[in-house]
Amino acid sequence: MRRRILLLLFALCTSLQWTMAQNPKWVEKAKHAVFSIVTYDKNDKILNTGNGFFVSEDGIALSDYALFKGAQRAVIINYEGKQMPVESIMGADDMYDVVKFRVGITEKKVPALSLSVVPPVVGADIYLLPYSTRSDRSCAIGKVKAADKIEGGYSYYTLDMRLADKMVSCPLATTDGQVFGMAQKSSGQDTATICYAIDVNFAMKQSISALSFSDMALNDIGIKKALPGTEEEALVFLYMASGGLSSDEYMLLLDDFIACYPNNPDGYLRRATQQLFLSKDEASMDKVAEDLDEALSVASQKDDVYFNRAKTIYSYMLDDPDPVYKDWSYDKALEEIRSAIAIKELPVYVQTEGDILFAKQDYAAAFASYDKVNKSDIASPATFFSAARAKELMQAPMDEVLAIMDSCVARCPQPYTESAAPYIFERARIRMEAGHARDAMFDYNAYFNAVNGNVNDLFYYYREQAAVAARQYQIALDDLAKAIELNPQELLYYAELAVVNIRVGRNEEAIDVLNKALEINPEYSEAYRLMGLAQVQMKRNEDACASFAKAKELGDPNVDELIKKHCK
Repeated sequence: MRRRILLLLFALCTSLQWTMAQNPKWVEKAKHAVFSIVTYDKNDKILNTGNGFFVSEDGIALSDYALFKGAQRAVIINYEGKQMPVESIMGADDMYDVVKFRVGITEKKVPALSLSVVPPVVGADIYLLPYSTRSDRSCAIGKVKAADKIEGGYSYYTLDMRLADKMVSCPLATTDGQVFGMAQKSSGQDTATICYAIDVNFAMKQSISALSFSDMALNDIGIKKALPGTEEEALVFLYMASGGLSSDEYMLLLDDFIACYPNNPDGYLRRATQQLFLSKDEASMDKVAEDLDEALSVASQKDDVYFNRAKTIYSYMLDDPDPVYKDWSYDKALEEIRSAIAIKELPVYVQTEGDILFAKQDYAAAFASYDKVNKSDIASPATFFSAARAKELMQAPMDEVLAIMDSCVARCPQPYTESAAPYIFERARIRMEAGHARDAMFDYNAYFNAVNGNVNDLFYYYREQAAVAARQYQIALDDLAKAIELNPQELLYYAELAVVNIRVGRNEEAIDVLNKALEINPEYSEAYRLMGLAQVQMKRNEDACASFAKAKELGDPNVDELIKKHCK
């Protein structure tokens, strides 16, 4: 009997609590800002359901992070039972379980709650507004039991109030209807009389920044993220997101940026580049061209847009498209970059002019552009390398090409690292072409150190060639042995090793090497010809002539003169 009386009293208290909450005049209007949320997973199955509320008439809302974690899409259901999609996530904090988002509203504005500027004091009466499509659902009343400070000076409230499961993430308001907090799940045992709330202003401060792309809490929500609040941060966010989103997701982000900042040419240029990457027909290429034109139209700095237009067309032409889009060509790219240079002759523009001229195989004009760049403050190993390539293709004397490559390598910081390695390797090749074999060997050694010895068989073959030209035969023999160790199926290395052995009088060793080559390929004609040369050196003319005959039988075109000279 006593238990029944206690239960009856509890029910009456609960009923009284709901009844008391019906008193404030603002409640009826305010509760229209509260809604239900349904989130869906990647298979479009319901993931979670919960509550949220609008904090602005243009559709900004708050809820709990746990509701959205793992969600790929979400919808809200307002007090009238209408569904609206969650458009984008505007910020989140998994520790305090809050998320801010924008709803794609279907009307000009939605009912929104006013946020409290002054937090309620301990002992103050407070109201919880539940979600309901029923007109008779009233709010619950309670009191502030404690207010603890968290990061940023915000409050975390302990409330003397009973909280049902379906009330999580509902708004909490002061007696004058100002929202100060959002109800959260109780972690303690006394859930019958105690619940908790996070400061609504802490939830409101959640935002997307330029670095939010690496935020794990945000990444665990598959719904599109809003852009940061400033144009500058939004641009950085676009850059950060470019490598981590799918092509379709990134295009949507670019569309958002252009919608927010229609007078910023970067949005159109980036979308043109992305569209070019995805383009499969003339219709999609038309969109690329339209974005490039719009970028030029809105830009205040026309030279930068001309520069980017030139780069876009140049990159497109490098892929050797068939058919080519309308009037796009290297000449068109050249026209665009020269329009940029006419406005402002920046070295980076001149470098691009050189690259386009190089692609047109106008090497003399390309060199002239590169030479200008190399006299500017952006001169670098890369710019001197470009000039050296153009100079070589002009068929200039190799010593002139080498002088430019010396300037290239001189700009590489020492000790040399992997970034300098390609330039050192290229100078070694040019030194060989110019007849400076010993210097080429020094470069190959420097390259070896720059890459910490991470080289392949071709490296040892190239260094061997320099060693032979420099008459460093033991080094040549060692390098060929290493090349064979790394690539034992390459017959060229066996032939070259035999040649070096023959040159230093190691004819027996040469024959042994050639026999190994013939074990790999018994029809390797060059092995028989070289074996014949070794046998001639050993005064074994009969064996030599048999080897030459076998080489001829296998189709060696270089053996006829040897047969005439040594065989009767």
